[in-house]
Amino acid sequence: MSIRPANQFVRRSFLKSTALAAAGIVAGGGGRTTVQAAETAQTAGPPAKKLALELGIASYTFRSFPLDQCLAMTARVGLKHVCLKDFHLPMKATPEQLEQAAAKAKKLGLDLYGGGVIYMGNEAAVNQAFEYAKGAGMRTIVGVPVPAVLPLVNDKVKQYDIRVAIHNHGPGDKTYPTPESICEKIKDLDKRIGLCIDVGHTIRVGADPIRDVERFADRLLDVHMKDVTAATPAGREIEVGRGVIDVPALLRMLVKVRYSGIVSFEHESDAKDPLPGLAESVGYVRGVLAAMG
Repeated sequence: MSIRPANQFVRRSFLKSTALAAAGIVAGGGGRTTVQAAETAQTAGPPAKKLALELGIASYTFRSFPLDQCLAMTARVGLKHVCLKDFHLPMKATPEQLEQAAAKAKKLGLDLYGGGVIYMGNEAAVNQAFEYAKGAGMRTIVGVPVPAVLPLVNDKVKQYDIRVAIHNHGPGDKTYPTPESICEKIKDLDKRIGLCIDVGHTIRVGADPIRDVERFADRLLDVHMKDVTAATPAGREIEVGRGVIDVPALLRMLVKVRYSGIVSFEHESDAKDPLPGLAESVGYVRGVLAAMG
């Protein structure tokens, strides 16, 4: 299992400090709220050179905030790609509301590439998910379709040309605990049905996210980036670079397999004040990618 080796500490600390400066946000200090941090943060400029991976946000990070603030904070940390959860764009949104949400993202220079996690437990939910994604101009549904509806999902991806990235939820998920458990169920389906590997849940269930990125590269459509305190079910989400995942090795593997999807941060901690922790995570990953050359 690819747990961060102890000798990464000095390099990790260096990358974190330099990358935080690049992100333009000083995390923590003085009990500042997310809104205060957002108001005082400098908008992150583009990196000096194009990074090897495209970075985005899973909007579950901003679940305590309305859509407008979610999009504004995404832009503040310099992320371009957005996957909206139904907190921010309800599944029952009208066509007009879907178009308005997409327009708001575009106005801020953001790419509304996906929606999710979307649960699909029956035919009606599958139909709704694809109409929802089409109406908002999304290219990817990050979803959890029950196995019984996978044949219908297979038909829908052909009809709509919208990809479905099935999300693994680790310990406690009896259907899709690991990336491997997903691949076993979709191996004979359209290649546009693939994986959203949640690296935190993957390592918490005892699997290896780095090895699985390599094993299932041909099915990897989306990545949820986070770190965790322990490679056990008791591990909790923490800022990227502070936990047990060997993040530099993970990023190198994504580059090695030529992953072309989005690496979306999902910062689950600090629901009421997520921006400092998110900025630290984004800055750390940018620093690692920059150091990779």
